[in-house]
Order: sequence, then C-alpha cells, then structure tokens
Amino acid sequence: MHMNKTSVADLAVFGGLPAFAETLHVGRPNIGHQERFLSRVGDLLERRWLTNNGPFVKELEAKIASLLGVKHCICMCNGTVALEIATRALELRGEVIIPSFTFVATAHALQWQEITPVFCDVDSQTHNIDPRKVEALITPRTTGIIGVHTWGRGCDALALTEIARRRGLRLMFDASHAFACSYQGRSVGSFGDAEVFSFHATKFFNTFEGGAVVTNDDRLAERARLMKNFGFAGLDNVIYIGTNGKMSEVSAAMGLTNLESLDEFIAINRRNHGRYRLGLEGLPGISLIGYEESERANFQYVIVEVEDTVSGISRDELVRILHAENVRARRYFHPGCHRMEPYRSYFPHAGLLLPETERLTTRVMSLPNGTAVGESDIQVICDLIRFVIENAEAIRSRMA
Repeated sequence: MHMNKTSVADLAVFGGLPAFAETLHVGRPNIGHQERFLSRVGDLLERRWLTNNGPFVKELEAKIASLLGVKHCICMCNGTVALEIATRALELRGEVIIPSFTFVATAHALQWQEITPVFCDVDSQTHNIDPRKVEALITPRTTGIIGVHTWGRGCDALALTEIARRRGLRLMFDASHAFACSYQGRSVGSFGDAEVFSFHATKFFNTFEGGAVVTNDDRLAERARLMKNFGFAGLDNVIYIGTNGKMSEVSAAMGLTNLESLDEFIAINRRNHGRYRLGLEGLPGISLIGYEESERANFQYVIVEVEDTVSGISRDELVRILHAENVRARRYFHPGCHRMEPYRSYFPHAGLLLPETERLTTRVMSLPNGTAVGESDIQVICDLIRFVIENAEAIRSRMA
C-alpha cells in the first residue's frame, strides 16, 4: 500500500509517483464495535420497530443530551433537515447572517425556505465568523445569526450572544464539526437558542446518516419534535406544519454503538493530528491549524494552510499531486458559499466584503484522518508534501 522515500524522489524524474493501492480519503467513516451494532440490529428486527421514534432513537437522544449537558436532543434524518427545522422552529425569516466560509448546507437551509443568507467575513486566525463584522450587516430585515464552529473550534459564542440580545435577534449555531467539543469550558451544544449537529458518515461520530437539534428551550424543543414528524401530536392530530425528518432505528443503533467508542475515536484523531504536526514541522509556507489545550476537541479535522508565496507551490497544485497519489485531500471550503449558485448570481460582488474568506478558500486543505488512517500513511503523506515543497520549482515547471 505504501510508497517509500526512494519512490517519492521519482516525481522529479518521471513526473509521477506510484499510487497508493488504497485511496486515503478525508472523512472515511469510523465504525465502532461491529458485534454490538449487529446485536442492536437483531434487537430492532425482532421488535419490528424500524422508525417513528423507536427505543433506540429515544436512548440516543437521552445519551447525547446527557453528554452535552443540555435539556433536549431531537435526533433527525440528517444535519441539513435539522438546520431547516431549527430555522423554522425559531421562526427565522427575512435575512440571517452567516459565514460564507462554511459547507453550503448552512446557506441552503435558509435559501430553501426563502430566507436570505447574508454572508459575513471570518477571523483570519480562528476561521470562524467575525463578530466585529456582524454588526454592520444587521438591517431591519435581519432576524437571526447562525455561527459555525469551524473545524470543531468554538466560534465566539459570547460575543455573538451579546449582539443577538442587544439587537433582538435569534441565535443558532451550526455545530456540525464540533460534537464533543467545548468553548470557554462549556460544551458546544449549550449556546444560543439552539445548536445543530451533523452525524453524517464523514463525521468522526456518525449514525450512518443523521443529525440533531439540541436546545435548553422547552418550547423550541416541542416545536422541533412536532415538525420532524409532519406536525403530529398523537394519532390523526396534526397541530403544526412539519415534514419527515425522523431518524431511523438502524441509524440510532449505529449512533449508540459509536458513542461507546467516542473516546477511542478522539484519541486516534488526536494521535494522528500530532503525527501530522511532527511530519510537517518546519516546512515553509505550510501551517497546521492547532487546537486549544484548555478546550475539549475531537481533532477530527487536519487543516493545513498553504501560502504559495513561501511554499513555492499553490494549494491547488499540492492537492492535484496528492490526488494523483490517491490521497484525497480536500479544498475546504472552496470556493466559498458566495461563489456558488444561486448566491453568486444574487450577490455577484459579495467577495469585496469577504477578504479573509476569499484568502482562505485559496489556501486551506484538509488531510485524511480517523481510524482508517495509520502512522505509516501519515508518514508517507508528510514525506510527499515535504518533497513537493523542497522541489517546488522543478515540479511546477513539469506541471505547467
């Protein structure tokens, strides 16, 4: 599966490297104890209770709420539907301020409901929405703010809370990256009116496919529960507008199984992150994003900034080489929501107000992590990046 250092040097001679026999992906799924999962599947098949708020879903909701220290967890079929339902439950409308440097689902969840996402720039160091830029974007049509805990590092929830309270706005967080993380010593999930998690297969904690809304607001939780099940409050009694956002029992079974391995997953991510840090240390133009030791982190994302004026090679060129070797590094969040449709047509000049977002979308790269990535894999990836940086001029001339 692995190439050696001698074969890395072949790049300068042959213009290519022997590919990995197995592709290394960003976000390859973590899978917990398979026998426990299969035992749970056996249980749910015996019960013949496959969906509609079954016992596994209820157990998962209770355990997540306890883990995060919140009153309510409402599990759903995926994180995007969870965002949409939370948005409806909060009665957002008009305009909502969000970062453009995020996965496009954050914007789509608003636009799908004819709410205008207003893109705010991010902080150059944290990569999170910059509260200093939020205030200038508030208009009479603004009803809320959605912060995103990018890479699992908590955004400035306290500053956003102060703005939201003072200006009479609702505050929600997209916490898709930040399950089992903390900010200012508090669990992510406990901020704002509600927070939304994704449990998609690419997340370090997954339920195959799934998501959740968590909140300490009793009325909001009641609305979200109604809305995820068509608005039913008992048999044949629809009292609220809703959709089908329910999590299945088999997804909840996967979630319960993976919760039991949560500490193991985090330990592996942390170990891998440390190996990348050592392997990339000292490389010009290569900066590995770190995590605060004082906070809980899941270490899911191995994020590198590539400064081409120093490294001698661009982020896109480096990704191209990694892809040629079956290392599926990702350009996050390229090109930014404001440069995707329909937003680039609606707001063609949005980039003028988003200089840090524009910069980051050309520099940021995510490297493979998780239980499927071993020490030797990381060593080879780091050796390859090191070789490319050290031979950037020759390599760029061959790629031209």
